[in-house]
Amino acid sequence: MSETLAVVGAGSWGTALANLLAKKGGAVRLWALEPEVVDGVNRSHENPLYLPGVALSPRLTASANLDEAVTGAELVVSVSPAQHVRSVMRQAGPAITPGALIVSASKGLEKGTLATMAQVLRESLPAGLPVRTAYLSGPSFAAEVARELATAVTVASESLEAATQAQARFQTPYFRVYTSGDVTGVELGGALKNVIAIAAGMGVGLGLGHNATAALITRGLAEMSRLGQALGADARTFSGLAGMGDLILTCTGELSRNRQVGLELGRGRPLHEILAGMKSVAEGVDTTVAAHALARREGIEMPIVDAVHSVLFGGITAREALEVLMQRQPKPEFWS
Repeated sequence: MSETLAVVGAGSWGTALANLLAKKGGAVRLWALEPEVVDGVNRSHENPLYLPGVALSPRLTASANLDEAVTGAELVVSVSPAQHVRSVMRQAGPAITPGALIVSASKGLEKGTLATMAQVLRESLPAGLPVRTAYLSGPSFAAEVARELATAVTVASESLEAATQAQARFQTPYFRVYTSGDVTGVELGGALKNVIAIAAGMGVGLGLGHNATAALITRGLAEMSRLGQALGADARTFSGLAGMGDLILTCTGELSRNRQVGLELGRGRPLHEILAGMKSVAEGVDTTVAAHALARREGIEMPIVDAVHSVLFGGITAREALEVLMQRQPKPEFWS
């Protein structure tokens, strides 16, 4: 691979994806906000803030200049935190090469507009810029991908050509990529699982057992699927990697930032204190705002999302939220 590739966003996930692409032979430019990240990548081939201890390919270089990073790139990977994708990609848009493949790897919903990243990209890139877009999601902790541990993900696009091209770009012996035509389902799965993971973490923090975690995963998946279908997603997507797969990982894996937020909430720590101590963004906090609003707009019952929203923003404790969930009116498991 001799093309020039760009990754916009140098958190742990962006750095892991950039390193994967660089090790495949691409000349990869990584855009980073922090001067210490730029210096670390270029001087010592390491991201000292977000992926310390991982040796990065010498074919990966970093820049604090966004235009410089994306100019001339045949592939642009958007990996900024979801709440910043609009502003970042609006700034990057004029420098993006017409016809470039843009792959979004951010997982979240924009809380002000309730938009998915697909909607954000359509609205933030220059009108008339001929681009192809695809959306990467699935169970994939950055640290494990960086260590070349076996991982499987999904890349979705409305264009089969764009999906298969993105698949070929990212596929490696340790990173298996499946394709999908369900952009809405893949994006919603990647976003909503973070909200359920906060709930799962709260259960652990409260000292609940494996029974509760299994129940939260299962009922959380039902909520995700209900909202997804209301928004036009394929129900099957939620039984796949971008749905069930990512949900299981994020609810049970100790590397999950969203689970960690819930864990500390369950132990009684206030949200502002938890977030102040985190270097990386826990996307589920802002996505909870959007998911709660979307459920109300669509008339979809999402009691776990409601409970997480009440703990994060409504002043109730995790224990009180658990009691509300457990004492809801009994009903059949499957209903419409």
